[in-house]
Amino acid sequence: MNFSGCHIGDKVDGLAKIKKYFHQFGYLPDPSVDNFTDDFDDSLESALKTYQLNFNLNDTGVLDDTTLQQITLPRCGNADVVNGSSTMKSGSGTTTNHSDSSSNIHSVAHYSFFPSQPRWPSWKRDLTYAFVPENQLTDTVKAVFTRAFLRWQDVTPLTFRETQNYNTADITIGFFSGNHGDGEPFDGILGTLAHAFSPPDGRLHLDDAENWVIEGDVSTSSSNAAIDLESVAVHEIGHLLGLGHSSVPEAIMYPTISTGLKKVELASDDVDGIQVLYGGNPNGSGSTGSTSSQERDSSDGGVQYMGSFKWALSLVIGGILLVL
Repeated sequence: MNFSGCHIGDKVDGLAKIKKYFHQFGYLPDPSVDNFTDDFDDSLESALKTYQLNFNLNDTGVLDDTTLQQITLPRCGNADVVNGSSTMKSGSGTTTNHSDSSSNIHSVAHYSFFPSQPRWPSWKRDLTYAFVPENQLTDTVKAVFTRAFLRWQDVTPLTFRETQNYNTADITIGFFSGNHGDGEPFDGILGTLAHAFSPPDGRLHLDDAENWVIEGDVSTSSSNAAIDLESVAVHEIGHLLGLGHSSVPEAIMYPTISTGLKKVELASDDVDGIQVLYGGNPNGSGSTGSTSSQERDSSDGGVQYMGSFKWALSLVIGGILLVL
């Protein structure tokens, strides 16, 4: 389907799927979820402009190529707009002051929180996590999550430890397919990768259909659908701790991630946001910044996939095949 250049007043076959995408991530209100039309109406234009602001795009209200490319990127399943309010900063940000003995530095913060800023209570700083027993994950896969938790532990007073008691764990982690009972069904390869619930719910769900890379350099994968598991795990743990999405592309809490990209280092925006909720860790390294790689090679270079599967890229997102 070719949606490039669509604007208000147009009627294009398949535009209802774009509306469903915006509904899924909070940009369109709940009514008529099963009644979307192919008309480019006022509500779609408004949703599109908000989306464009959140992702630092020109807020033209037109489905231009750049916007369509952003829509097709794999992403977190958590909504960007909750109860009609954007949890992202819509490209504006909030000015924060960082003072020391020699300077008063002003920076723009783009981190966000869930409505009412839920967080783990002050008396609970040692959080336990457990994996869905039915998944029977290997130690190698579990180690990915251990590393992901340590990145947040390093900059907060929180600690994380695995427990074998799934029923009493503060945080539960599992891989699921399709409709798995929480009202947020997965959609297969790419599209929605994972989602997590705000404190103190503690549920982290990942799409079992993804071509998860657990070891090796994801940028050398020969698969066009390879997703780095640790990168997604670090992002979703941010949600478990109370962070919403950020409009800073370098931030871990940015909603989308490209295939073949490894992005595991917390950016300063992530650190500032989580420390608003919990304060810092005086014993942590305090390291910030982000590293990434999008280079690909024709060989797999020792890349290890979960379940040893390699998937071909057979769809883009939610059944939408876009022609740019």
